Amino acid sequence: MDWVKRIRQLALLLLLVLGAVLLLVGCLDDEDEGERALVFANEYRAEDSWLVYWYVCGTDLESEMGAASSDLEELQKVQLPENVKVLIQTGGTEKWQNDTVKGGVIGRYLYDKDGLHELEQAPDADMGAKDTLAAFLRYGKEKFAADHRVFVFWDHGGGSAAGVCKDERTGHALSLNDIRGAFTAVHPASESAPPFELIGFDACLMAAYDVAGTLQGLGRYMTASEELEPGNGWNYAGWVGALGKNPAMGGAALGQVICDTYMKGCRDYGTEDAATMSVIDLGKMPELRKAYEAFGLEALRQAKANPYGFFTAFGRGARQAENYGGNTRYQGFANMVDLGDLAQKAGGILPNTANQLVQAIDQAVIYKVQGDYRNKGRGLSSFYSYDGDTDSFASYAAQQAAPLPQKCLYHYLIYGQMPREGEALLTGTAPGHSGLHVPQAAPKQKLFKVDNLEDLAVDVDAEGNSFVKLTREQMDMLASIHCQLVYMDVDEDILLYLGSDANIDADWEKGIFKDNFQGTWPMLDGHPVFVEITAEEEGYNIYSVPIKLNGVECNLQVTYTFADKKYHILGARRGIDSQGMGDRNLIRLKAGDQITTLHYGMTISGDEEDLTQVEVDTFTIGDQPKFAEEDMGDGVYGYCFEFVTPAGDSALSKLVQFTIQDGKIVTAVE
Repeated sequence: MDWVKRIRQLALLLLLVLGAVLLLVGCLDDEDEGERALVFANEYRAEDSWLVYWYVCGTDLESEMGAASSDLEELQKVQLPENVKVLIQTGGTEKWQNDTVKGGVIGRYLYDKDGLHELEQAPDADMGAKDTLAAFLRYGKEKFAADHRVFVFWDHGGGSAAGVCKDERTGHALSLNDIRGAFTAVHPASESAPPFELIGFDACLMAAYDVAGTLQGLGRYMTASEELEPGNGWNYAGWVGALGKNPAMGGAALGQVICDTYMKGCRDYGTEDAATMSVIDLGKMPELRKAYEAFGLEALRQAKANPYGFFTAFGRGARQAENYGGNTRYQGFANMVDLGDLAQKAGGILPNTANQLVQAIDQAVIYKVQGDYRNKGRGLSSFYSYDGDTDSFASYAAQQAAPLPQKCLYHYLIYGQMPREGEALLTGTAPGHSGLHVPQAAPKQKLFKVDNLEDLAVDVDAEGNSFVKLTREQMDMLASIHCQLVYMDVDEDILLYLGSDANIDADWEKGIFKDNFQGTWPMLDGHPVFVEITAEEEGYNIYSVPIKLNGVECNLQVTYTFADKKYHILGARRGIDSQGMGDRNLIRLKAGDQITTLHYGMTISGDEEDLTQVEVDTFTIGDQPKFAEEDMGDGVYGYCFEFVTPAGDSALSKLVQFTIQDGKIVTAVE
């Protein structure tokens, strides 16, 4: 086949590259969401005044795509009444794609009934710094009186550990502690009379428990997305226009409008399949915090009593729960999971607190919208350490709003020992704060020593299926088992990694795991692709496929639905960056796009330990690109079982060799 010939042509190039490396050592129905009736009654007078703060950290979203400029233009389609104003602060990008906003300064603008006005150009500052945020809050409080205030963050977001608003020039982002510190420096928190009616995030991954906890006493409501947002983002003409038409609405109704108009915009752009948006009643946070801390404390007790059994069961539930941002090796890890789905999956091992936590979430999340491939979530996410990364965990543990039981639980999972703060919690002697000491050094020991599963022997049954048999003790180390597939060409001395999947026959009761290899693999318009499974849901799986789209490296997002047994292409976006920030720009494929498939390879005879990225095929797609399982053709393929621990470590079984000749598969094991 042509693609095999192409791989052989790349063999010499791969060897040269490797040599160089070694040298360098809602679920909404079909009605128009923008016109949906409000489910929340008006709370105020029509003549009440509103001030919307809009913190626009332009970053690469503006310098590369002009996304902030598009939203500013969208806002200017709205005719506002005299009692509704939008105060805008701009900065944080290398270049603005419009003639209004100036670069190299902090710009402050007002949009009111007379249009857009420049108020001042303040000295340039880091939009990812607490003091810059506080200065904007102070400016709004001192310059503008208002009955009701709304605050909107605009930029990239990264959830509990990474925060929001990454300044493109400095690389700094606002942590949750920064946000709390900036707001309280200007507006003292008040449970009975929060200074802001609504605080929202037009950014990825910010509908999280820890974000809501950070804003407790500062706002009545919070609106944000659990998942990565697509590039179209919030619909400013829709929700600001709705507020202008009805200033009597309260924060709950405004949050609903933001959700509905956002989803309508996603449908208009074709990005609705994985979209989410939630409205959280921050007044419910005390009850939710109590339920979440109780859940964490029960988990901590179970972990201390039986760490292997508990973390294995909890980890399996977390991997099956709806999670956000990707959470794979080559896409990056956001480490965010839907809190309600996680709690439901843990009901069997945490029977005293799981249901109460789900109920508390449902009380706090008063409205949400969800696409078809993000319909399991309950509207509020939480941190879960999928990859066991110590830096990500340390950032999470530093946030004051993160509950101490959860910090101690993940410390135990990652570092292999219960922290002293966890012991104090279990004995009732913990201090009245959420601080946790996190070691700076890497873990000295780990709970799950998966190394003893490395090169585990594989057998073949009477039907020719390869399988591994695990003991109960071995299974108690594992959160999941996947399969990995490689293409092998001994003559050309090349091994090409094709990816991972969950397509195995798993019997967790008997400990027998069989391959389900049929000589097919996912292909895009007939070209084999590298795939990583990112989510295993009841009705579908989600995969990430690294490609170059018109020369830009990104990840194609693809779903496989069990009902129709078909793959569906959602779009492409770049992966999680080194600071944990998600990419907002979901790109729909269109006719004429040039695709380059990316794989990872190494020589068979060499001793290199790391795979090198390889460009295999470049082709142009048409109006309806086809993603489907197709025959791989004659050749030799290597297959192994991957054993993944709750802490994200993994080991590989011995390699199974599948030789395909004229459609027949011959299996051989060492």
